[in-house]
Amino acid sequence: MVSRELGESKREINLKQTQLIGSTVIFSWLAMQVVHEAGHMLHAWVTGGKVTRVVLHPLEISRTDVEPNPHPQFVAWGGPIWGSVWPLAVLGAVRAARWPHAWLAAFFAGFCLVANGAYLLGGAFYPAGDAEVLLQHGAPRGALLGFGVVATAGGFYLWNGLGKHFGWGQDAHPVDRCVVWGISAATAVVVLVEFLFI
Repeated sequence: MVSRELGESKREINLKQTQLIGSTVIFSWLAMQVVHEAGHMLHAWVTGGKVTRVVLHPLEISRTDVEPNPHPQFVAWGGPIWGSVWPLAVLGAVRAARWPHAWLAAFFAGFCLVANGAYLLGGAFYPAGDAEVLLQHGAPRGALLGFGVVATAGGFYLWNGLGKHFGWGQDAHPVDRCVVWGISAATAVVVLVEFLFI
């Protein structure tokens, strides 16, 4: 259990914990879509495809439209691959810099791995979105399964032990008010930008 900070009631501690968890999950979902679509865009540009539209909106599933698209399989792989690699690179950088809140980057990297891994894992059995494009253009079903298993397992590995930072478990840490408001502000900025400009 988290020991109460001076002057804070159990209700206030629970509200901080709920705000931290909610903001972190929402931010991770929106930012995951950004890096995923950036991967598609990178592969489209590298292969001479033209990105005609990128959908990034808090109330929609993200999408990148490419037309013409000379290498659709390569472009489809770009989202899951870079959508997993870039968050891991950020995690490596903040750990190397010894940032005290590197666990936030670990949560985000784990979220991206689980999201992209589960996406292709499920798509190997029920093709839709990127998985459908991959299979239609010759990607082996085993490649989707392999990526899905490794990425999802890697994400769960990164999440292991992070509960204490959210105030969970016997070794739970007090929830840091600055972290709560920092991640809440970052989430609000991303939502506002996507509503107004994308």
